[in-house]
Amino acid sequence: MTEPLPELVIEAGRTEAQYWRDLWRYRELFYFLAWRDVLVRYKQTAIGVAWALIRPFLTMVVFSIVFGRLANLPSEGDAPYPILVFAAMLPWQFFASALTECSNSLIINSNLVSKVYFPRLVVPTSAVIVSFVDFLISGLILLGLMAWYDALPSWRIATLPLFIMIAFAAAMGAGLWLAALNVQYRDFRYIVPFIVQFGLYISPVGFSSSIVPDQWRLLYALNPMVGVIDGFRWAIIGGDVQLFWPGFLLSLLLVIFVLVTGTMYFRHMERSFADII
Repeated sequence: MTEPLPELVIEAGRTEAQYWRDLWRYRELFYFLAWRDVLVRYKQTAIGVAWALIRPFLTMVVFSIVFGRLANLPSEGDAPYPILVFAAMLPWQFFASALTECSNSLIINSNLVSKVYFPRLVVPTSAVIVSFVDFLISGLILLGLMAWYDALPSWRIATLPLFIMIAFAAAMGAGLWLAALNVQYRDFRYIVPFIVQFGLYISPVGFSSSIVPDQWRLLYALNPMVGVIDGFRWAIIGGDVQLFWPGFLLSLLLVIFVLVTGTMYFRHMERSFADII
């Protein structure tokens, strides 16, 4: 007597209900993509992971000379200007790198996206993790600068993981928007570098946001990275550094908004990725 064949049951909405559970089921694919991108980034390079140190260090030197020496802009508290700049370079480089990697992640993995089912959210998330690895490596420079200038952190350093999470959310939210848009409109591969370059100049990376007049600070905080950068400086430098709480809370709300809407838009467009890409 033959055994009955297994039944295939198709229920409306079941895929949607299990989507977030599938993210956990496909965690090995997430590990593989992240590890592959880390290896590819530094493979066959003469100095390997040192590139993650050289770029932010040289940018910090240039900004310290231009804004600290030539423009003679003030630092925050008693912090040396290089520490002021690098405390902002850490979250900004992470955000900019994650934005670039995320926006191209689906296009780079087009063969995988068009042939195999898996939660597409795995792809941009793994791209952000690769940028986060660079962020951790770059943190070594900050430790070196603080040792060089004999700058000891205060108790506020314990709050740094909170601001790292906010930076991660900002990078993830904006990255999901651009990843989905780049599949449908390939013009965004030219727009993203402009966004990153323009964002560097309007964010308080090379200078303190305290130089912005009080009547404009809340408007300036509409840039979500302003709150992230100010939070990093408040946690790392400590001392007399003050956090502009109304602006920080506004930036935090915008980060949450971008993350939620970015996830919703990505999920909405996800069903058509395989057809468009």
